[in-house]
Amino acid sequence: MTLPGANPPEAPPSAGTRWWCEPLPALLAQLQARAEGLDAAQAGLRLRQFGPNAIRRQREWPLVLRFLARLANPLILVLLLASLISALMGDKASFGFVAVIVVLSVTLDFVQEHRAGQAAQALQNSVALKARLLRAGAPLELPAAQIVPGDVLLLAAGNLIPADARVLEANDFFVNQAQLTGEAYPVEKRAVTAPAESTEAVAADSAVFMGSSVVAGSARVLVCETGDATALGRIAHALVAEAPPTAFERGIRRFSLLLTRMTIALVLFVLLVNTLYHRPLLDSFLFAVALAVGLTPELLPMIVSVTLARGARRMAAHSVIVKRLSAIEDLGAMDVLCTDKTGTLTEAKIRLERHLDAQGQDSAHVFELAYLNSAFETGLKSPLDEAILAHQVLDTAAWHKLDEVPFDFERRRVSVLVERDGRRLLIVKGAPEDILRVCVGCETAGGGTGPLTAADRADITRRFDAFGAEGLRVLALATRRVDDADTDMTAADEHDLVFAGFVAFLDPPKLSAGQALRDLQARGIAPKIVTGDNEAVTRHLCTVLRFAVRGLLTGPAIAQMDDWALRAAVQRSNVFCRVTPEQKNRIVLALQARGHVVGYLGDGINDAPPLHSADVGISVDGAVDVATQAADLVLMEHDLDVLRQGVLEGRRTFVNVMKYIMMATSSNFGNMASMAAAALFVPFLPMLPVQILLNNFLYDLSEIPIPLDQVDSAELRRPKPWNIALVRNFMLCFGPLSSLFDFITFAVLIFVLKATEATFQTAWFIESMATQVLVVFVIRTRGVPWRSHPSPWLTTSTLAVAAVALMLPFTPLGAAFGFVPVPWWFIATVVALTASYLVAAEALKHVFHRLTFVNARRAAPPSIGKRRNLGVRRAAQLLQPQTDDHHGTDHDCPPGRNNGTRSTGHQPAANGRRSRPPAQDGPAHRQ
Repeated sequence: MTLPGANPPEAPPSAGTRWWCEPLPALLAQLQARAEGLDAAQAGLRLRQFGPNAIRRQREWPLVLRFLARLANPLILVLLLASLISALMGDKASFGFVAVIVVLSVTLDFVQEHRAGQAAQALQNSVALKARLLRAGAPLELPAAQIVPGDVLLLAAGNLIPADARVLEANDFFVNQAQLTGEAYPVEKRAVTAPAESTEAVAADSAVFMGSSVVAGSARVLVCETGDATALGRIAHALVAEAPPTAFERGIRRFSLLLTRMTIALVLFVLLVNTLYHRPLLDSFLFAVALAVGLTPELLPMIVSVTLARGARRMAAHSVIVKRLSAIEDLGAMDVLCTDKTGTLTEAKIRLERHLDAQGQDSAHVFELAYLNSAFETGLKSPLDEAILAHQVLDTAAWHKLDEVPFDFERRRVSVLVERDGRRLLIVKGAPEDILRVCVGCETAGGGTGPLTAADRADITRRFDAFGAEGLRVLALATRRVDDADTDMTAADEHDLVFAGFVAFLDPPKLSAGQALRDLQARGIAPKIVTGDNEAVTRHLCTVLRFAVRGLLTGPAIAQMDDWALRAAVQRSNVFCRVTPEQKNRIVLALQARGHVVGYLGDGINDAPPLHSADVGISVDGAVDVATQAADLVLMEHDLDVLRQGVLEGRRTFVNVMKYIMMATSSNFGNMASMAAAALFVPFLPMLPVQILLNNFLYDLSEIPIPLDQVDSAELRRPKPWNIALVRNFMLCFGPLSSLFDFITFAVLIFVLKATEATFQTAWFIESMATQVLVVFVIRTRGVPWRSHPSPWLTTSTLAVAAVALMLPFTPLGAAFGFVPVPWWFIATVVALTASYLVAAEALKHVFHRLTFVNARRAAPPSIGKRRNLGVRRAAQLLQPQTDDHHGTDHDCPPGRNNGTRSTGHQPAANGRRSRPPAQDGPAHRQ
């Protein structure tokens, strides 16, 4: 039964609540679907009925309501209410000006942030999950969000399953669904019908679920539930809750909270002083609220959003797609990069060089075994499998595949059971050491077999090591005759094997990778190679790339270490070989526990756990779905130099955000604090409420181009972690300096120039605006301002706002705000005081940064404690047999930092970074 293209049914087709145990013909009829898939008209209709195939984290409010929500800021509402009361008492002009300025400020913030969000979303959509499906019998690839109930999906190893579905056809189809069941091992799915009494969908052999990953095999499945109706969607409140804030976001919030507390204190102080001096209560209240609005860092979210969005666009121009905006700052703070080897440090153009028997002689028989294993394997084809199949095409028509045992990272081998002329043969291919472990026999030069003696094992091991010394990657082949009729093979059947020989591969080093690694080290990032390959191959690659191996750690050694010992070992090692996915994850967590900001670069299913746990997960275009979805950044080019450009952009973005924060904590805060203090000895309001709001609006206007500003090259040399202590200390230094010059201005205006109320307010408005906006040229660089060129946009906006503040009192509009023209000597005095302030700020800046640098150098590294000292000794014992003589130095890794924001837990979510369904730990791209 098919769905009419033009007339929708009375109720949308639905699989119901027991789709996993419905007979297949009944299920197809219930969904009004066909085995060859829907047509375009049906799919479009159902997309409108069911909506996008996505789990909605929160309701998306219309644009107008989101704008009005910004007006619901308590400070703004109090200000509007107070000014309305003032209007009812006769001062209608003030209410009009306050309302206009508030709306303009909110609009400015909202438009900039909305545009930034749209730009970031467009970049994220470019790497959104895609799925292969049938439409009217023809295969095509579409974004997963466009999948609807009734679609037929084509799944293969490495895919993420985008919806809940029923298996129609399966070919050795193994799925990891740990995010729902907690079971770490893959389960096989078949095209069967579950018993009618089955109540648990996740236990059904014929059901697959959104968020699961395909470990091996292929299948054709019928989509039954999408979006929020899926099993994952129904528990979305637990699995996809609001992501925890990153260290950068927590720092921003602490800074905002700090200013908010000081704002409340100043407002209460102003109200108390004005009440004691018996000044008009309404005017005092308006002044206090306007002061609070001026102090509140309402521009900070917009500056952060716009800066991050611009950083994402600039990184896209360098072939880096940002999926999580805050990852840009984390990338700038990264001081350790764990990287895979294949495709990053090598060309990923693997070719088969040799196929040798156990005696080291060329063997066509060994190649035939390797070819059959790779051709019949249905798991995710590794580059080594592809190299075998591309080397020479063999005719496999006489062979028939009976079963398969997929690859996993514990066994490190894959087996296929094949049959020809009634003879069954189990062909096993994998890591030589793991193949030898289950071998009892060895093929002889004459084609026969004999026992595998200790001398044979030693010869085979020496030959294997010699290949590694040449930089060749090696797989071993072994076989076993299967005489019984049982064709359901498991890993337990991999025993009593006969060793057949080797296939050796060459993956040429990427010569540019060596320079890229050195560039990263020069930028304060310690590269660490994390691979499943053996030590000899990895050492050869490091030698070619001129990458000094300061300490080498293997998977078996890691398996013997507790967490404390591993934390010491990862600090002194920069190469990790023969590691499993779980060990990769432990390495990342151990580095984080040492206080490092860790990036991880990988592209396989085995890389998904560390990609999820790292502060910055980095994958590449063409990686398996699981890796791409777990990553925060996607490199569109397989080149470390692209990542280096991304690191620089992350640091540039962070520095520009900090420029606004530093200004908000210096002149802006100082000026507002001065207004509050002026209430003690100035017999009138130092600035009218509407003037304070105008001051705040013009200041915000001048800072909009900060995301476009240039950044000094010196600022890009080292990682840029968030440092709330630095911000606090900066505020405590520069805030009082700004207030000091304000008090000097007050004294000169009142006692020297004998300014009237209106003249005082006008002159100080000009001085306040000039010091606030012009100090950007001092604060934006650690060097001297005339040697660091700001962005033309920032220069233009800053000077334009300063000019507006100077000319406004001489215009009719200025009179409406309560300004009056001031004599030229007032202007000359303001200019002189402003220049003096900028000179003093420049001098204080150099003293501040010099003292900060000296204090940082004097700071001792945190004590590891007695347990860590035991861990160091334990790690040293495990490392001693396999490290270079000079590995004891720690030059490859900057000293550990612990700013109190990095978790030392051992679960993937313990780093407090973000929330997403647990990454899968199944087999994939083999190293």
